[in-house]
Amino acid sequence: MTTIKEIAVKAGVSPATVSRVLNHDTTLSVSTETKMRVFEIAEELDYKTVRERKNNITENKRLSFGVVDWYSELELLDDPYYLYLMTTIEKECSDANIDLFKISKLNGKYNAAKLPSIDGIIAIGKFSDEEIEDLSVYSSNIVFVDSSPREKSFDSVTINIKLGVTEALQYLVDLGHTEIGFIGGTVVGDHKEITIDNRKRIFIEIMEGYGIYNPDYVFIGSKISYDEGYNLINQALKSPQMPTAFFIANDTMATGALRALHEAKLHVPNDISIIGFNDLATSKYLIPPLTTVRVHLNFMAAAAIDLLQERIHKERTIGKKVLIASELVVRKSCKKRK
Repeated sequence: MTTIKEIAVKAGVSPATVSRVLNHDTTLSVSTETKMRVFEIAEELDYKTVRERKNNITENKRLSFGVVDWYSELELLDDPYYLYLMTTIEKECSDANIDLFKISKLNGKYNAAKLPSIDGIIAIGKFSDEEIEDLSVYSSNIVFVDSSPREKSFDSVTINIKLGVTEALQYLVDLGHTEIGFIGGTVVGDHKEITIDNRKRIFIEIMEGYGIYNPDYVFIGSKISYDEGYNLINQALKSPQMPTAFFIANDTMATGALRALHEAKLHVPNDISIIGFNDLATSKYLIPPLTTVRVHLNFMAAAAIDLLQERIHKERTIGKKVLIASELVVRKSCKKRK
C-alpha cells in the first residue's frame, strides 16, 4: 500500500505538504505545478486516502439487514399485500447477496439483540414513535417501506397513490361513468395513528374536480379487508341509487365486492364496473379479471435496498424519500357506459 511518505520522496516535498495537497487544503501556499506533480504521483502509485480505504472495505463486506413487518399474521390473512411485499424484499435481498434476519416483537417491544450484527433495517408498514425508538437502538440506518415517518432522519419508499387513483378515475370517466362510488376502510397513518385513507381523499378531490362527487356513493368500513368489501357492497345495494362504477381501496376488498355482486345476480362489468388497487397476483384470475392499479413491489423492494446501501457506504445522514409510480392495468371488470 502506497504511503504519503513514498509520494513525498518521489515529489521532492514534505509528507505534510503531500497530505495537505491530497486533502485539498486551500490555505496551502505551493505552486500549481507542485500540486499537479503530487496528484500525478499519487495516481501513478494508486494511493488511496483513509476514507477511500474505509469505503472500499465497507463496499466489499457482505451486508446484513434486519426486516420487521408491522402486520400480525392474522392481519396478513385479511390483506396479503404486506405478505407479498415481505416476500419480494426477501427475494431482492437474496439476489443482492444480502443476509436478511427477521426482527420479532417480544413483550410489546422489537428485539434484535439475539440477531447477528446488522447494518441496517427495512421496516415494512406503519410504526409508532415508540416502535421507531426501539428499532433505532439496533441501527440508525432504517428505511421505511409504505410509510415515511421522520423524513429528515430516515429513508422511505412509498407509492405514488395519486397517480394511480387519477388514472383509474380518468378511465372510468372516459368510459362515460358519472356516478362513481368509493369503497374503503379505516387506515393507519405513518405514525400508527388512525387517519383518512389517501385514496379516499384523492378520490374526493378528483371527483369534485370533475363536478360529479356524490358523498352518498362513499362507503367506509372499519378496516380494509375481504369481509368489509363484501359487507359494504351489500350496504350500497340497499341505497336508493346505486353507482354505475366503484373505485375500491384494494384488490382484497374488490374480491369481496365481486362475490357480493355475484350473489346479488349483478353482472360485472355489464351492470357495474369495478376497479381495485394493488394488482395482487390473484387479481388477473378473478371472474372477471380485475382492472386495478398496479403497485410495483419489486421496485419498492429494490429502492429500499439501494437506499440502505447508499446510506451505509456513503455515510449519508440526511433522509431520502423515493416515490414509486403506480399504473392502471386494464382487464375486464369495466365497461363503457351506454
